Amino acid sequence: MKKPNPAIFHKLYGEKKPKVTYYARDFIDYVLMILLCILVVSLSYGFGHAMSMIGLGLCAVMLVAFIIRHGIELRVPVILRKPQEVFYMVVYKLQNLKLIYFTAIGLLLLENILIAATPNLPHHVELTRKVALYLFYIHFIFITAFRTVILADHLAKKELVREVLMQTPWRRVIRENTNMAFEVLHAYCTGVLTHIMSIAPWYLIITHCNFSVIFMPAVCLINIIVQVKWYKAFNAWFYRDHWLGHNSEFEFLFLHGAHHDAIPSGMIAVAENGFLEGFMRFTIGAPVPFYNPVISFLVYTFDIKTDIELHQYIPGIFPKLSKTQIESTQHATHHYGPLEPYSLGTKMNCIKSEDFKEKFEWIPDELNNSIELDEELTGFKWDNATYRNTLRLWDKYQI
Repeated sequence: MKKPNPAIFHKLYGEKKPKVTYYARDFIDYVLMILLCILVVSLSYGFGHAMSMIGLGLCAVMLVAFIIRHGIELRVPVILRKPQEVFYMVVYKLQNLKLIYFTAIGLLLLENILIAATPNLPHHVELTRKVALYLFYIHFIFITAFRTVILADHLAKKELVREVLMQTPWRRVIRENTNMAFEVLHAYCTGVLTHIMSIAPWYLIITHCNFSVIFMPAVCLINIIVQVKWYKAFNAWFYRDHWLGHNSEFEFLFLHGAHHDAIPSGMIAVAENGFLEGFMRFTIGAPVPFYNPVISFLVYTFDIKTDIELHQYIPGIFPKLSKTQIESTQHATHHYGPLEPYSLGTKMNCIKSEDFKEKFEWIPDELNNSIELDEELTGFKWDNATYRNTLRLWDKYQI
């Protein structure tokens, strides 16, 4: 296996400025980010569309929540202080693209060319679009319902949420007088808005591209092959993009920051994304929106539901991660303060249970032992104080 090169994974054209949270001085940048979210949602779904209305309402909620949680401090926004960072961001995204991404787009373009070239064949384009839209809404409703069940359990156990978080670095935010219902609702709204933003590229593909019933079997088969290869490439792609999200001030403020602004609950999770980041990653990064809608539906639903479950870092609350699951990952460590790890943070090699390992045998080693990338690039240590504290909390609260 080729040794990862820090010069590639940690490449930065501008100033390195590690960030893991928002501050009052970030208010203007946050406002601009929310305005961009409003623009993206409105243009993607249409100004009068229900998804736009929900998205716009959530944007307003998030802006008010920022003021309540962080306050307001005025300063020149980073986009004016360092306008070149916008260009750098685009360059980073393009440099990090994998061949798999172009394969997915190429197949979609080929299908549309063939449909246009054979108008007399029974492609049933309108039928496939109608089915695709049904799948889109079923996906959104299902994930939102799942997220809402999690919300209900957090609200019912909000004092447990407080008790747990006050034993972690989140005690800088969560105190005895903190309104936990507000914090829980903020996390829920974060997840729903991120979800709306992240599936917007899929909606655009559904409404602007054609899909053929005739080509569907072959296209779906190729999509599955592409997705398997994407799973193998994902951790390296994610590490690079995630590293930028924490070490480029612009990328944190405008892309990744929202993912760390809310409490570390499954409610916030949408494939590791912030608001605009979700739209960007599924437009210039991940191949998923460009698949046949059936495959996109399956992948989006599986990945987002799994990500929600794997982001439940407050023990004792639905959906409950087992002790073995929390032992096998360091992503909780990342959400409890330290910047590292930047990868998905999994290490299946450290798990003794063979039954547990067998459940994940189908997953590529690049994902099952993704922490190896951090260990080689940053010297990350698996046995660390934050990880030990997380395990202690699981022993104490995960009944």
